[in-house]
Amino acid sequence: MIAASLFVASFVAWFLSMLAGGGSPFILIPLISLLLGTQAVAPVITTGLLIGNAQRGLVFWQQIDWRVTAWYVPGAVVGALIGGYGLTQLHAEGLQLLLGVGLLAMVVNYCLPTRERQWTLKAAHFLPLSLVNAIGSGLIGSTGPAMNPFYLGYGLEKEAMVATKAFNKAVLHLVKLVAYATFGSLSREYLLYGLVIGLGAIPANWLGKQVLEKMSAQQFRQLVFAFVAVSGITMIWQQRHVLTVWWM
Repeated sequence: MIAASLFVASFVAWFLSMLAGGGSPFILIPLISLLLGTQAVAPVITTGLLIGNAQRGLVFWQQIDWRVTAWYVPGAVVGALIGGYGLTQLHAEGLQLLLGVGLLAMVVNYCLPTRERQWTLKAAHFLPLSLVNAIGSGLIGSTGPAMNPFYLGYGLEKEAMVATKAFNKAVLHLVKLVAYATFGSLSREYLLYGLVIGLGAIPANWLGKQVLEKMSAQQFRQLVFAFVAVSGITMIWQQRHVLTVWWM
């Protein structure tokens, strides 16, 4: 029953994430936590994301922006190792809360008049961005759509963004998985459940690709930021007990 539930949820999550530029963890993480416990979240979701993103990257191989990847990978490798080790040393609930606030700030910036929100990224900016993102991803399992506004700010749209992000994420999750195994956070059970999630992603990626091809760039951008907003609100809501403690 657990495997079947994870497979179905993975299919739905990966299909929707194709249309919104990512975000499958926000459907999968609560379910993994409920079925397997909070300690299982990071290793299980990382295994599933590795498989799903690797397959997605292969599907869109021709659209990958290798300049972004060349800057992204070094920061992601170092950050993933730091985050993977940090997972064994501390709880990062406050980090998820701050990330939620940051996501909402990005949406507010997007809603500003164009002349007030113009900002352009260069490929080199993805080195520090990937370092910070990978540390956070290693600590809480996934940072969801946190990088999406930066990919859009660089100029990637639709298939190019999905392809580049998927390949970069695959590298990030591979390093995280090695770190979890090295630091004792990855068990055989977690690995098997992660494989189930990865298998659910494969048909979802294929179906999502067919729908994405029919969307306009503007529709895609609107869905991306809509999901960023939903993700930010969800993160803050999930960590409302942290706010209560701080307030008290």
